[in-house]
Amino acid sequence: MRARDLDTLIASGMGAVLVSVADTKGSTPREAGALMIVTENSALGTIGGGALEFRAIDQARQMLSSGTADEQVMDLPLGPEIGQCCGGRVVLSLRTGDRAMLEDLREELTRRQSGQPIVLIFGGGHVGTALARALAPLPFRTRMIETRADVLPADLPVPHTVLAMPEQEVRTAPAGSAIIVLTHDHALDYLIVSEALRRNDLAYVGLIGSKTKRATFENRWRREGNAAEPMERLVCPIGGDAVKDKRPEVIAALAVAEIATALLDPAR
Repeated sequence: MRARDLDTLIASGMGAVLVSVADTKGSTPREAGALMIVTENSALGTIGGGALEFRAIDQARQMLSSGTADEQVMDLPLGPEIGQCCGGRVVLSLRTGDRAMLEDLREELTRRQSGQPIVLIFGGGHVGTALARALAPLPFRTRMIETRADVLPADLPVPHTVLAMPEQEVRTAPAGSAIIVLTHDHALDYLIVSEALRRNDLAYVGLIGSKTKRATFENRWRREGNAAEPMERLVCPIGGDAVKDKRPEVIAALAVAEIATALLDPAR
């Protein structure tokens, strides 16, 4: 659930129940802090799906229809009793609220999102757009950078910036950011990649292309007197080469898995 997802619900003035995972033990489908908003005819977000979520939605709607309970707790074992086999236990908090509660939640979600990792997509072509669509719902602050305003689709689901010198965005990106390079120009690709490799604090530097393109970039990098080690951090081709399907959506799906692993894996 993202902060902007609440805008329509807040504007509607509908009553809602905030369902949150208060505590977990053992194997559970979601972690403590996961949220879901339930109204009389819809649910926004997820606490893990399955029978657990169905029970929470049912209880929330009973609270809405009766109007008698402001807050309830559900302590559910994830076993045969509810038809799930995770084996853990989940404690849920259910709280009815009004517009003020939803506005407070939106503020909290906005605060959480402000700390999410940054992903910069350089290039708004077919693969860049597919990447933007795949990354948009994930817990990242994704932005696209292009040099040509006329190539950007009207329904691009992430913010964008048009710059004549896109490499400047690499220099100012926060530590831990992900950089994905797939412009229309190999010379521009190299310029952006070079800026990224001069830093040692980025979580992911990816370049669309082939093994030949990587070798060409590496040879140029070495001819310019740079050390070999930074080039080892470059992921090219993005998404790997095990799957031969070159459709933009397939490349994007494979690359997003790499990016998510780099940004969300606490061991990295």
